[in-house]
Parts: sequence; C-alpha cells; structure tokens
Amino acid sequence: MTFARPDHICDCETIPRMASWVTSARAETLEDVAFLSGAALNHLHLVLGRAEVPHALLRDRLALRAAEACVAFSGRSERAGELRDAVHLLRPGDLPGPAGETCLAWRCAVERPASIKALGRALPDFQAERIATWLDRGQGGPVIRAAMVLEAVLTEAPRAEVAALILADAVVAQALGWEYLVPLLAAGLKRADLRKQGEGLRLACHRALVASTVEAVRQATELTRGAGYLKAVAPKLRAKGAGAAVEMFLARDAVAPSALPLPDRAARRLCDRLVELGAVRELTGRDTFRLYGV
Repeated sequence: MTFARPDHICDCETIPRMASWVTSARAETLEDVAFLSGAALNHLHLVLGRAEVPHALLRDRLALRAAEACVAFSGRSERAGELRDAVHLLRPGDLPGPAGETCLAWRCAVERPASIKALGRALPDFQAERIATWLDRGQGGPVIRAAMVLEAVLTEAPRAEVAALILADAVVAQALGWEYLVPLLAAGLKRADLRKQGEGLRLACHRALVASTVEAVRQATELTRGAGYLKAVAPKLRAKGAGAAVEMFLARDAVAPSALPLPDRAARRLCDRLVELGAVRELTGRDTFRLYGV
C-alpha cells in the first residue's frame, strides 16, 4: 500500500513561479529572445537561492537530461532508463560504454563546485590548460559567452559536443555567480544548432535557455516537494544507517539498494518501505536490479 503525501508537506508555494509571459511570448529577433532568456535565468537564479531546494539532487537529475540529449546528438538511442542502468549497475572492472561515459561526465561535472580542476575530472581527455583557454574565450553576458565557448570548442574539436556543452554551461554558471554548474543548454539545443556560428548560435542558445530554464524550475519545484516529504517520513525509518541512506536519496537522481550503507537485505527492505510510504519511486519497473529515486 502506498501512502499519499499530505498537502501541508507537498506545499511548494515558497518556490516562485515563472511568469507566464516568459513561456508564452513569441519572440523572433535576437534582442527579444535575449530579453526572455535573461528573465528566465534571473528567475532560476532566485529559485537556486532557496535553501529548501535539494540542489545536488536537482543538478544530478538535470545532468541525466543533458546526457540523454548528448547521446541523441551522437546518433545513439539510449534513453534515461538505459543511462541510469549504465551508470548505477556498473560492477568493478566493467566499462560504461559510450553512453555511460557521457552520463558519467555530466554527473562528475555537477558534483563539485565548478573549477578548472573539477572540469578536468569530468573531461579527462582535455588538459587543464586547454579547458582554461576555452573558458576564457567568451566575453560579455552569460549567453554570449556560452555561445562563444561552444563555437571555440567545436571548431577545434568538432566531435567534442559533450565537452563543449559542459564548458558552455560552466561559463553560464560563472557569469551568474553560481558555485556549481547547472546543466541547461544541452537539453534545449538541437543537433543542427551545434553547427551554427555567430548570431545564429547565440539565438539558438537564448532559445535553448528559455526552454531548459522553465524545465529546471519545474524540476526544482517537484524535487523540493519530494525531498520535503522524504525528510518528513525519515524519522519513521528504524533501520540502522537509514539516515545516511536518506541523504543519498536527497543527492542522487537514482540509487541502487547495493549502494546504500546497509546490508543487502536491509537495503532492499528500506527501499520497499520508502516506496510504501510514497517517499521514493521505483524507477525501472523491473523485479530485479531495481533503482529508486525521489
């Protein structure tokens, strides 16, 4: 039996809503689209400033979305569920495969505060000096800088879409004063956009950020609701190590029972209990090799 989440716990009215004109306005010129993307990013900035938002969980969920987009850019068919499997069901010595590597790169990029060193961990094929040079390429506002970094990376390394998009999001974060990279551009761009240059690329980036920021705010609201309920039911959990397990759910898009700091049987029972309480969902629909998340 699954329990409904009480309304007083689910109330997310403290998360400001995106103004409807940001999403409903039809803008064609670069100036108009830039105005909308600026408004959208400003709203997301306010949302990310809220303490109740589960920031690590939101970044990890957006990283999965960005990885899914990048995998599609490369012509592969893996979707979110398959990417979760590629990352969370890895055994020691296993290789994640191309799609899994893409997902791991994005997850690594959002785990630590954005820095040359952290970005180098996410993009081990590129030296720190090269990453720093690319990040310094852009001048101006966050979207102009992002477009310039995208163009610079893809001119020098045409197949490095993942690196280009991670670094473009990094300069957006730097320009807005965010400590962590927030994956936005990949999910809003089309594959053809990555071959554009100049004004055409800037226009595509502005449009992508409007769409992706709206989705990021929606995810932030949904995950804040889920995280609030998980915290509320946590005292009902009697298993030793349940507190540490809850913290993992509050920071990761998906968790395998085997990753929890409990014996296997206790971990499975805890996951079943959290599903019963309505605090987490089983994400795969399988009877075995299950994954759970808020």
